Amino acid sequence: MSRKLENTSFQCEKCGAEVVALTNGSYRNHCPYCLYSKHVDNNPGDRLSECKGLMKPIALDYAAKKGYQIIHQCIKCKKTQKNKVAIDTIQADNIIQFVYQLQGK
Repeated sequence: MSRKLENTSFQCEKCGAEVVALTNGSYRNHCPYCLYSKHVDNNPGDRLSECKGLMKPIALDYAAKKGYQIIHQCIKCKKTQKNKVAIDTIQADNIIQFVYQLQGK
C-alpha cells in the first residue's frame, strides 16, 4: 500500500469522531480525541493483522529521536505498540486530557 494512501480521514470506532488526515507530513493512526487506535499491523505499516481489535491508550513514553509516543494495548489480543503523538497539525492529539486521566484527575 502506498504511504500516501495511509494518510486518510476516518471515523473513530471508539468515540465516533471524524478524524482528518494529518497536515504535518506524517501519518495518523489514532483518534486525536480519545486516542484509541485499531490493531491493523503486525509490524509497523504492514496492515497484516487479522485481529482488528481496538487499541486503548495506556501510557505515554518519550524518546529523544521520536518525541512523545502513546503506548496502545489491544483490548482483544493484548498486543502493545507505540505511536508518535500528532502535533503541529489541524487536529493535534489531546495529550493534556490523557495525562490527567493517567494521574487519576
